[in-house]
Amino acid sequence: MKLYDYELSGNCYKIRLMLNFLGREYETRPVDFYPGREHKSPELMKLNPLGQLPILEDGDLVLRDAQAILTYLAHKYDPSGQWYPVSDPDRLGQVAQWLAFADGITATASSARLHDTLFYELDVEAARAGAHRLFRVLDEHLWFAEQEGQDWICSGDHPTIADLACFPYVILSEEGGVSRQDYPAIRRWCDRIKRLPGFVLMSGVFPTSQSAA
Repeated sequence: MKLYDYELSGNCYKIRLMLNFLGREYETRPVDFYPGREHKSPELMKLNPLGQLPILEDGDLVLRDAQAILTYLAHKYDPSGQWYPVSDPDRLGQVAQWLAFADGITATASSARLHDTLFYELDVEAARAGAHRLFRVLDEHLWFAEQEGQDWICSGDHPTIADLACFPYVILSEEGGVSRQDYPAIRRWCDRIKRLPGFVLMSGVFPTSQSAA
């Protein structure tokens, strides 16, 4: 299994997290996303004509899009079915709903981060405002879930790929000028994810004091 990876990409980080949680061995193929723009090279455009990362090769299969890769890995390599609960239609529908929500986080919080860290030209104030709208929805959802004794985005006592899809660009949001100060339920959820066995860090993501201990 080979992951075409950029260390600072939140979408690539989702896949590294999933592979570590599943205990899967894989080869990393680093891609010079910035400033080299290697993801737009002829070699990688053959693998993903959209010119985006991550890309996963597993045998003869080549997959693009972080959410699609998460779905594939969880369904194929998690025998418990917890990460992608295909046997539970209610939870499966919730997962699909929040995977779409994660795309919105990428379009807003991630875009603001691209503006501030990689100097992309875009309407950063609109991106930040959009991120805050989504964060308010997520924070309220998580708060009500906590009142029901639930720790994760979807119902049940185990996280799903919906948590992994949303987490990276939430935890990296400060790098795009999107503060999490007003979202206590989000901050608690981030800490719970960091305490999961197999959790790995990336640049800009720091352990909780408990996990550091």
